[in-house]
Amino acid sequence: MVKPWQDTTLPAHVRAADLLARMTTEEKTAQLSSVWIGADTDGADVAPGQNTYAARSAALDALLPYGLGQLTRPFATVPVEPAEGAARLAELQRTIRAGNRFALPALAHEECLTGFTAWQATVFPTPLAWGATFDPALVTEMAQAIGTSMRAVGIHQGLAPVMDVVRDARWGRTEEAIGEDPYLVGTIGTAYVRGLEAAGIVATLKHFAGYSASRAARNHAPASIGPRELADVILPPFEMALRDGGARSVMPAYNDIDGLPAHAHTWLLTHLLREQWEFTGTVVSDYYGVSLLEEAHRVADGEAGAARLALTAGVDVELPAARCFSPADPLPEELLDRAALRVLTQKCELGLLDPDWEPVTGGAPVDLNPPHMRELAQKVAQESVVLLANDSGALPLSDGLRIGLVGPLAHEQAAMLGCYTFPRHVGIHHPDLPTGVEVPTLAEALRTELPDAVFVDDPAGADVCLAVVGDRSGLFGRGSSGEGCDAEDLELPYGQAELLDEAMACGAPVVIVVLSGRPYALGRWADRATAVVQAFFPGQEGGGAVAGVLSGRVEPSGRLPVAVPRSPGGQPAPYLAPPLGRHGFPSTVDPTPLFPFGHGLSYTEFTWDTPECEAPELPTDGEASIRLTVRNTGERSGTEVVQLYLHDPVGSVARPEARLVGYARVTLDAGASAEVHATFPADLAAYTGADGRRVVEPGALELRVAASSEHVHHTVPLTLTGAEREVGHERRMRCEIRVK
Repeated sequence: MVKPWQDTTLPAHVRAADLLARMTTEEKTAQLSSVWIGADTDGADVAPGQNTYAARSAALDALLPYGLGQLTRPFATVPVEPAEGAARLAELQRTIRAGNRFALPALAHEECLTGFTAWQATVFPTPLAWGATFDPALVTEMAQAIGTSMRAVGIHQGLAPVMDVVRDARWGRTEEAIGEDPYLVGTIGTAYVRGLEAAGIVATLKHFAGYSASRAARNHAPASIGPRELADVILPPFEMALRDGGARSVMPAYNDIDGLPAHAHTWLLTHLLREQWEFTGTVVSDYYGVSLLEEAHRVADGEAGAARLALTAGVDVELPAARCFSPADPLPEELLDRAALRVLTQKCELGLLDPDWEPVTGGAPVDLNPPHMRELAQKVAQESVVLLANDSGALPLSDGLRIGLVGPLAHEQAAMLGCYTFPRHVGIHHPDLPTGVEVPTLAEALRTELPDAVFVDDPAGADVCLAVVGDRSGLFGRGSSGEGCDAEDLELPYGQAELLDEAMACGAPVVIVVLSGRPYALGRWADRATAVVQAFFPGQEGGGAVAGVLSGRVEPSGRLPVAVPRSPGGQPAPYLAPPLGRHGFPSTVDPTPLFPFGHGLSYTEFTWDTPECEAPELPTDGEASIRLTVRNTGERSGTEVVQLYLHDPVGSVARPEARLVGYARVTLDAGASAEVHATFPADLAAYTGADGRRVVEPGALELRVAASSEHVHHTVPLTLTGAEREVGHERRMRCEIRVK
């Protein structure tokens, strides 16, 4: 007889509740647990505390009689052939099912921040490059392809995207974030979530919340932010991705906010997330985040105390391995039932409770790097390259030149790969292992791109010098960018400032190419470089993308998701700062960036007609329609990125000078034009006032139609009328823009 929890015609929460009622305390606890098979206990760690904690975590054999909640990184722990990995995972699932009386499988999760983090899988550009595309539709397509490949080998959950808003680019995980603007992070991150979820993969938003606002940009450091910065800058991207993207999981951050660690933050994980935002998915801990309540934050006395704190706050699953959530230490029954019900409901939604569920059959050939994935990686890389400067038309380069190519990163695959790519995350610990996918260096790509050019190491006597600088990604000090690789300042690492000084003295025109995980201060050479190109770890197809921009085969269309500073010190940059956070009296420090947020050039020219606005007076619950025409007046096709910024002249609290509220890519052939139609809802003018309420206030506003946060083409005055209006989770969070 089919029991209610096995009845696929019943709602998931009903089935999960029936199964929960049949479980023992140990079986419920096991559903909140995870196992990381193959995690190194004494070698090179890939997670904070891995060496310490892995040996003290519950083993699979101990949990088998009760079941298991999650399997951690079956593909991204050690290198494994894709077909073999799928077969191993399937056999492991059979073992787990055979071990517990309900025949429940585990939910398997993986990293997917730059594609599926598995050997031989396509390596996509890092999230900072997604932000540079300003192309949500492309990011959705990329994410769906990534999710489909993961689902095909038996993975259920992806630990991405990162929704942290960059507050100080010295933070090592800047490369993992999408940008420094909450609207850009929210829209691009939501696009990624939609693609992953459309493929049947549970998207996991991280790191909730305040991780990127840590003191001095140090990893895990306390976040010194007030409630308004939290409400108006840090939280909106998460809210958008949950509400509009449908993300089904959230991961708390390692940091504390005003002394309260995120993994023990009841207001954050329950009051806000569950009660106000009505989130019904799962909250999974960051790796060893529950243990860190005891051993780093020191707010818990022992493992059991840490488990109770986290469970009370709203953490449902302990990752990556069960140490604190243990059947040996009984948890409060009411809280245990609450978390286990959420886990079982999600498993039910994934089909893991269905009587006919079977693991993905392994053994058949598996291609994790097929042509369409490589084409997508190439397109994302191409759209993400930013042309920052091009004095006197130094670019594009013509073939047949004598080109001086300097800088070790011109010859390294590392210059293309972010911290969470398999080669830099895991492969680096296996030096004899082939990369698994082709990753041309920039030097190799340039020789293919410009076959008649002569490349020399010594730029003396060259027609042009390409000076290639930037980063090597890594974990916890094994790179200049990446998790735990924070910077004291934004000076180029590895002595590359001296390399640029030497290049500038060679006499040839110098083009600076930056391949990095964060922006670096370039003001020292701004007046001497003839052109500057920026790419943020553009992935396996990045060499060809950058070379294509340099040659002119690829039209540059990327825009800066983070500002490029002028000097290494005056951080953070002033984007989103109120007037007193910008340059001027009474400070001698000028934080004005060299290239502002949203900046990027093209090889063609555009003109923007004066916009027309219907009903410039609108109620505080209304909307305004804006229309403008963009024309390509140059001699080649190109893409302009139309950006809308909101300026609030007078607020009840100090407000940013301007903040992004809409954008659209406009691709035009030479001589062509297009109309851009934008619908601006008054809800986008909402902000958190002195009393903690988010309100839309009546009064004057200004929409800036711009090519960057500082390059404004036109202004559109608006007036909000009527009464002040409080808005909440139901508010409209995006400006709809159509290109005709």
